[in-house]
Amino acid sequence: MRLKVLALLLSISLSLSAQNQPSVSPNKKGDQSAPQNQAPPRSDDGSSRPDPHFPVGETSSSKDNGVDISPPKDDASSHPYSQAAVGGDEATTGEVEEFHPWDPHRAIKDIEVGDFYLKRKNYRAAKDRYREALIYKPGDAIAQLRLGETLEKLGELDEARQNYESYLKILPEGPLAKEARQGLVRLNKVQSVNK
Repeated sequence: MRLKVLALLLSISLSLSAQNQPSVSPNKKGDQSAPQNQAPPRSDDGSSRPDPHFPVGETSSSKDNGVDISPPKDDASSHPYSQAAVGGDEATTGEVEEFHPWDPHRAIKDIEVGDFYLKRKNYRAAKDRYREALIYKPGDAIAQLRLGETLEKLGELDEARQNYESYLKILPEGPLAKEARQGLVRLNKVQSVNK
């Protein structure tokens, strides 16, 4: 009977000691996970560094260690039009330019209407439409060429020359390059006669 009492006391003491210890649940692999009452490690205490290559107190952030992000000294001479691209014409002239969104579909419509006016010999309306097309799609080769032809008809020869040359810069071997070159030849003849 003493043995039974002793066995009973031993089992009670073991069950009480098991209740006082933190519960540990095994994961799928059979390993034991960390007790649930521990706080996660903090990144600001320096005790657990994510990268052992950086000593305590030193970080890898560029704003913390003062990396110079200013442009190179020769940047303005290497890229003369970069300030105008970033700041627009306001940076170079001090004037604010009206903002027009990129709209190639509207530019195509303006070119079509300009072609209609050009065929009807309404050169002023055609000029306005080609310029409008260049607002919504700057550097459009067709609009440049047609504007050059229209300006030539209106007698604005210097600006017509600029537009013919612009077409040839954009599409030097384009489908209408021959027309642009012929326009420049005509302008050279007219200007040599006027001198």
